Amino acid sequence: MTLEDVLAICLDLPAAEETYPFGDEVAVIKVGGKMFALVPLVEGPGSINLKCDPGRALELRGAYAGIRPGYHQNKRHWNTVDLDGSVEDDVVRELIEDSYDLVVAGLPRAVRAGLRRT
Repeated sequence: MTLEDVLAICLDLPAAEETYPFGDEVAVIKVGGKMFALVPLVEGPGSINLKCDPGRALELRGAYAGIRPGYHQNKRHWNTVDLDGSVEDDVVRELIEDSYDLVVAGLPRAVRAGLRRT
């Protein structure tokens, strides 16, 4: 999966927006003003940081060499997922959607009501 694929998946989610608070080298994808994905825009395969349930985060790190504690983020709640093929594309997509869902679940009810997924 390429960086372009990852960004497209993220931005296809309801009310997702691409921001650059850290400069042009890192895309921060938010919903309701809260980050659910951080994508360093580098040459090569790259990676993506995603929010994850702490118990599941540990399981994923044990199951995939390409999933490790979130780089520069809370290691308990965030994973860095390598986009080098070591994690299957469908798993990456699922992890993006899970991260989005976790962030949406933490938003105020009025904000969540406007973000219904189909």
